[in-house]
Parts: sequence; structure tokens; C-alpha cells
Amino acid sequence: MILHHRQRILILKRSGNVRTMKFRWAGISGYIENESPLERALKEIKEETGLTNKSVSLAGVGPPLEAVEPSMPTVIWIVHPFLFNSNTLQINMDWEHVEYKWISPKDILKYNTVPRLEEVVYLLYRNTVNKESYKGK
Repeated sequence: MILHHRQRILILKRSGNVRTMKFRWAGISGYIENESPLERALKEIKEETGLTNKSVSLAGVGPPLEAVEPSMPTVIWIVHPFLFNSNTLQINMDWEHVEYKWISPKDILKYNTVPRLEEVVYLLYRNTVNKESYKGK
């Protein structure tokens, strides 16, 4: 998930305490369990930033895409891209991250990111489907 506020996007640097992609810059992410991708997105936003549904609104949805885990090439993640607007820059990081920045979307190329993050940002800004037509499946 990409969080957007006034021409900036939030990126978070993953900590050494996470299982995968340690010390890489990422958006907000998580594992889908027994819920829709949109429900999980809202839960992860709250867990990783402290922001509630009152602070964010869905702005766009991109098509799901596959991303290969660099340290385990047989592991393929299915990424469900979401773009959320935030009404604040103030977040409270959880243990999964050691740093965060609000950057211009075009600057994403300057960071060592998780696989396909640049593409997710591009898709969300260029090719999002109408959020009203998204069914969350």
C-alpha cells in the first residue's frame, strides 16, 4: 500500500527484526489472512503507522502483480496495490521499521526498495482503476 499526502508518498525502511527484505525501503505491507485485500490494507495501515480509517481514504487500486523474494527465488508474493490519501504526515512506526520518509514519487528510484515497488508506485499514479468498481477480491 502506498500512502500519499500533498504530493509525497510514505516509504518505510524495514528493520532487521522482520523475516524478509531486511533494511529495504517499502510501502505498507502485510499478509492476507481471512479477509479481502482492502480489509487487510486498512489493518496494516493502522498497525504500521497508527493511522485509523478517519485519517486515510482510498484513492486508487492497481492490478495485482507478482514479486519474487530476492533471498528465496522460489517464493513469489502477490502484491495488491492500493493508493490511500492521508490527512496527516504524522505517523507512529511499529517494530517492523526503523525509519520513514515522505518523498516525491519520482524519487523512489533513489532507494534500495523491495521488489517492484517502483512499478507499484507508477501503476497507482498512472493506471489505477476506479475505486468504486473495485470489489476487493
